Amino acid sequence: MTSKVYQLFEYVYLAMAAFAIYLVITEWDNDRNRAYLFLFFTVVAIFMFFFKRRFRKNIEKRRKGED
Repeated sequence: MTSKVYQLFEYVYLAMAAFAIYLVITEWDNDRNRAYLFLFFTVVAIFMFFFKRRFRKNIEKRRKGED
């Protein structure tokens, strides 16, 4: 069950990245500094997706090794 929760949060990071990309596109002409901020959030969210995914897979490997 905890693996499913970790996997859900991985995809929440991707959803946040998609939303931040939307905000970058809408804010690009209005406020360039704010668009850069959301671009930074996009990069962080994508990084967190891959980081959490690797972390979850390592935990799953350890659990399989214990069995």
